[in-house]
Amino acid sequence: MDWFNAHDYEFARTVLQRGVALMFLVAFASTAAQFRALLGEHGLLPAPELLRHPRFLRGFTIFRWKYSDGLLLAVCWVGMALAASVILGIPQRGWAVVPMLVFLVMWLLYMSIVNIGQTFYGFGWEMLLLEAGFIVAFLGSDAVAPPITILLLTAWLVFRLEFGAGMIKMRGDKSWRDLTALMYHHETQPMPNPMSRFAHLLPRRVHKLEVLGNHFAQLVVPFLLFAPQPVASAAAVVIILTQLWLVFTGNFAWLNWITIVLAFSRISDPVAHWALPFIPLDWGAEDAPLRWIIPVMAVTVLLVALSYWPIRNLFSKHQLMNASFNKWQLVNAYGAFGSVTKQRFEVIVEGTLDDSPTDDADWREYEFKGKPGDPSRVPRQFAPYHLRLDWLMWFLPLGSVHQDWFYAFLNKLLAADARTLRLIRVDPFNGERPRWVRASLYFYRFATPAERRSTGLWWMRDRVRTAIPPLSRPVSAP
Repeated sequence: MDWFNAHDYEFARTVLQRGVALMFLVAFASTAAQFRALLGEHGLLPAPELLRHPRFLRGFTIFRWKYSDGLLLAVCWVGMALAASVILGIPQRGWAVVPMLVFLVMWLLYMSIVNIGQTFYGFGWEMLLLEAGFIVAFLGSDAVAPPITILLLTAWLVFRLEFGAGMIKMRGDKSWRDLTALMYHHETQPMPNPMSRFAHLLPRRVHKLEVLGNHFAQLVVPFLLFAPQPVASAAAVVIILTQLWLVFTGNFAWLNWITIVLAFSRISDPVAHWALPFIPLDWGAEDAPLRWIIPVMAVTVLLVALSYWPIRNLFSKHQLMNASFNKWQLVNAYGAFGSVTKQRFEVIVEGTLDDSPTDDADWREYEFKGKPGDPSRVPRQFAPYHLRLDWLMWFLPLGSVHQDWFYAFLNKLLAADARTLRLIRVDPFNGERPRWVRASLYFYRFATPAERRSTGLWWMRDRVRTAIPPLSRPVSAP
């Protein structure tokens, strides 16, 4: 069955399997480090509370029957071990079903976490990782050629990622249509990195070219992924390069990294060998046997059938962004930044040991790892690692600061909870309990070159108002 065996895409399979496994490793590691403080037995939004009301669960989770912080850690360590085995190429040495089983176990384990993760796991790249993990599970092992249908389904995932994001931008915000969006985005994005300020300070005409390049990469290039070679490989390279620019200028967890990995699904071995001659042309894989073709084709039919809903969504006037149409989070709708914020506001959390919480009190700021705080501090690069608390802090000024999880966070600070304090960079009280805590709203903007030279500051900021007045005892959101 020559139509089934893609012998010219064995390098692509290697990148896909190891790259997606690496993203799983990062996801499980970030969960092991943060989940217990955010969602554990004594977390900000305890998972056991959610599990008492199973009707609110999104779908499958092994924690439906029992949750404990110990079991959560065990799931993470098993997931990390399986991911590491794929990165090392161990399952790929066996029969085709072996890497399939490894990926499906990782998929189910991580889905179990996402489905009890509530708002802390409500990001589009969570479902993207799940969908990618399910698809690449059926790429087989090194013993057999990769299935062409699975490679095309991976390209279809990239198409939905890129074209969906492009359409949501064109429908959602005038600034994408008049080419001004990137005059604001680098400064107002959720978590800037060290290069974001330099990108923001580029000339206006460069920002307009950036937007044009974005529209070309997201609205035109995705269609070329299904063109004959070498056009498909060229389209994949364009997507990879545009995603690398996003990596270079921002922190978007593993979103850009996994998109880069998935784009390799359309880079053929001859093209890869032409660019990097040490990549072999003949990997020695045999044609797939019928016992492997049958389950792969069954999965292909399933994913094609599930594609009806995202296709309809792509052409809907009310296009959904980052939406799943089934409980297994397969063949989803994606998109990002349908609207661009024009100004940056930050919620700054402060505490004091003074008895009276007046403005004259000695208010000290809690510093987060990734979100802007200290105006003199240069942002760090964290992606593909995901700082979940920092990301949710960005959403507070866009809506209401009166969120259950945020009040729970303030209460944990009042108690100087050690596990919560490990989520932030600086505890100004070194483990001592503050007498009061409050949340203040500040306006932030990048310092101009002249301001940077004269003040040494990375950010310029002005206090706007008190968002949550001083608290001295545990309270809930009103």
